Amino acid sequence: MSATGDLDDLQTRRIAVFLGVAFGLSWATGAAVYLTGGLTDSPTLLAGISLATVLVAGPYMWAPAVANVVARLATGEGWTDLLLRPRLPEGWRAWLVAWLLPVALVLAGGAVYFAAFPGSFGGLDAVGDLLDRLGEVAGQPLPFDPGTYVALQFALGVVLSPFVNAPFTFGEEFGWRAYLLPKLAPLGWRRALVAHGVVWGVWHWPVIAMGHNYGLGYAGAPYAGMATMVLFTVAVGVVLGWVTLRGGSVWPAVVGHAVVNGFAGFPALFFAGDPTPLLGPTGVGLVAMLPWLAVAGWLLASPERLAPVAPVAEATG
Repeated sequence: MSATGDLDDLQTRRIAVFLGVAFGLSWATGAAVYLTGGLTDSPTLLAGISLATVLVAGPYMWAPAVANVVARLATGEGWTDLLLRPRLPEGWRAWLVAWLLPVALVLAGGAVYFAAFPGSFGGLDAVGDLLDRLGEVAGQPLPFDPGTYVALQFALGVVLSPFVNAPFTFGEEFGWRAYLLPKLAPLGWRRALVAHGVVWGVWHWPVIAMGHNYGLGYAGAPYAGMATMVLFTVAVGVVLGWVTLRGGSVWPAVVGHAVVNGFAGFPALFFAGDPTPLLGPTGVGLVAMLPWLAVAGWLLASPERLAPVAPVAEATG
């Protein structure tokens, strides 16, 4: 099978089993979160971690990976073409792009947002106010000046997040990028990338409806946030799908997704006032995601840029 646009080659049964398990397990977990207090009033477990955090980071985020395994077992597909080989050192460029491009796009998105809303940029004064609030919660001043705190947050987001977040983002990437995207290849890579991004966004809807990423205090909540999330996942899905295709492995996407989760909130450090997350400055906002949309559009504009290396090409056969 190749990405030629021949819809007769779609493996619809395998796709249906995969989506049924991924959505069924995740949305059932979302229902459990809702019924136990939602994201904000969830019971606290050990070490101050809420039940909602455990459920979302566990069965919700890992459902796509479980769906990959179940679909293979249920349809007799076997265990080839898992895209689990790291393909290093030959695939190092995809790893590097997956690590650094999200950082650049989050920073660019923050710059676009603050250029559009200059009155909301508080600089280091805003960081100082944040430290004061955190100190009040902790009951004592934090041992950081604003500049040091910014440097620390940058290092945590860029250097540590790929390691800390990867165990959680793997659950999504092994499903969306390693299984669903190759299965949609008969649509053509451009349509496959967009389609799997839409699916990924809709999959988020239960937690978005409970206030994840955007909160609930804005006009049109939660539906505007649900639509915005789909737009964001299409843009990010194109980028993560691209590094998967070019790297011949799911691991660059795991790294890229981990960086997005760990660094997307960095521009919010400099926000003065009460932000409207639907617009930004975090990367999931409509204004702040513009650089992501620009890069995704550039990638989709040329099929040559999307041509996969051998492992992904063979996975569609």
